[in-house]
Amino acid sequence: MRHYKNGRDVLPPELLQQIQQYIDGDLLYIPKQGEQRARWGELSGSKARIERRNEEMYEAYCKGRSIQELERIYFLSGESVRKIIGKLTRVGS
Repeated sequence: MRHYKNGRDVLPPELLQQIQQYIDGDLLYIPKQGEQRARWGELSGSKARIERRNEEMYEAYCKGRSIQELERIYFLSGESVRKIIGKLTRVGS
């Protein structure tokens, strides 16, 4: 668990004053050196699952499944199904 630290306790006064010119009194996250933030869903696997689902949906559509069928199978609105199919159609072109 990370804890907040008061800038007065850890920063030289000159640096604190410079930082206050940009962000005065708000919270600021300072990443570890060399730390790269993971993108949404990469650590949990959600992104990969959704990409796989979307590919399955697109393949099913290409094999003749209707938008209405895909809505029921994947519990999505017709608009969402169309967006997914449209996006994958453009990628495959």
